[in-house]
Amino acid sequence: MAVLDQLEPQSVFRFFEELSAIPHGSGNTGAISDWCVAFARERGLEVHQDELHNVIIIKEATPGHEAAEPLILQGHLDMVCEKTADCAKDMSREGLDLVVDGDTVYAKGTTLGGDDGIAVAIALALLDDDSLVHPRLEAVFTTEEEVGMDGVRGLDVSPLKGRTLLNLDSEAEGVFTVSCAGGSRAACVLPVTRASYDGACLRVAVSGLTGGHSGSEINKGRANADMLLGRLLEAAAAAGELRLVHAQGGLKDNAIPVAAEAVIAVADAGAARAAMEQLGEALKREYHVTEPGLTVVVTDAVAEEMPMDQVSTDRALCLLSCAPNGIQAMSMDLPGLVQTSLNLGILQTETASMTATFCVRSSVSSQKEMLHSRLKRLAEQLDGELRVTGDYPAWEYRADSPLREKMVELFREQYGKEPQVEAIHAGLECGILAGKLPGLDCVSIGPDLTEIHTPRERMHIASVQRVWRFVTELVRRSA
Repeated sequence: MAVLDQLEPQSVFRFFEELSAIPHGSGNTGAISDWCVAFARERGLEVHQDELHNVIIIKEATPGHEAAEPLILQGHLDMVCEKTADCAKDMSREGLDLVVDGDTVYAKGTTLGGDDGIAVAIALALLDDDSLVHPRLEAVFTTEEEVGMDGVRGLDVSPLKGRTLLNLDSEAEGVFTVSCAGGSRAACVLPVTRASYDGACLRVAVSGLTGGHSGSEINKGRANADMLLGRLLEAAAAAGELRLVHAQGGLKDNAIPVAAEAVIAVADAGAARAAMEQLGEALKREYHVTEPGLTVVVTDAVAEEMPMDQVSTDRALCLLSCAPNGIQAMSMDLPGLVQTSLNLGILQTETASMTATFCVRSSVSSQKEMLHSRLKRLAEQLDGELRVTGDYPAWEYRADSPLREKMVELFREQYGKEPQVEAIHAGLECGILAGKLPGLDCVSIGPDLTEIHTPRERMHIASVQRVWRFVTELVRRSA
């Protein structure tokens, strides 16, 4: 039974509900890509689909408006899949359970995927509206945006004639994003040697953190569960001899991890437990404002594999203690804008290795490279290596932007105030597209989405309605 069928604009929310029924986490976009292709073919529209599951749908201009500059509409198909600890849903196989709560829509127990399902829904609704006077519309739906923008990297842009692009991947109504940071995924990989050790085993778990987007929310003082785990392990090591069995935390490099845990073997279980519990209370005091739900629990455990030897344990603890994390520099040109940061988003332990994966961001390429260099030096000192993938450029500000000027004028008319025109620290695909489409004039907007990349994500209905009205009028004026 449809949940959103009474919401306006009906076409937008209908398409959003349809796509929400299709699992579409990063790395699992084949079905939603095929759904977009089927949409185009059912309406006789030109469509292109590649092996990466990117989709381009083209609708020719309304007769008599063929001379107008084509307008590219762009968003991404993949979503971040996070869920609450008590949610049993398999997000790789099951659709979302949508709920309307007052003026918001959310998904029960999971992320909503408004980032960036709302872009797809708005674009499809525009393509589906034969009453709307429009220029040539070129809808570009990319994949793997949330895990390094691999889809847009491999996108063949030859079907595109437009050099004016409206990106619909922003989360704050009334904010026109015109520049963003570049970024990468940087994985420190350390070798692990294991050896028998006669000690008691403990499990330490930190949980209940707020989490959030590692770009847009890196400046909110929220704790990183992986980094807190490192502090807890250091406290236990200071209390007595310790061997690490495994440590893990976080699921996405671009999400601030909300939970992490480790199993350790120790010479003095009582001393180690007391040290970690004492630090746990101190951490609650440190983060009482941003992390009211922070919990540290130490329990007895049974090691499922042999512990690391002393050297491997020391390497692991050194990495977790000494790796940079969080804001590294603020912009001197744009007050309040984070310029450079990194986030330890995924911590994994295998039998023969431990990997700490960071999301690195900067609007200054030399500072991004500086962080790569620091992580590389640290990893090499620990006999490991750094693997950098998904490196994408910053989207630079364009002083002369006819699209921005048109949008600002329209915003004044509809809202009766000035929009915010700003740069952001989070990554967008606009930088890569600007490199593929020389002379690209691009602006990013979107409706209000709160707590993205967490199960608390909400999409605000009235905001979607206002953004839809704005976008449809922009399309008319572009014809």
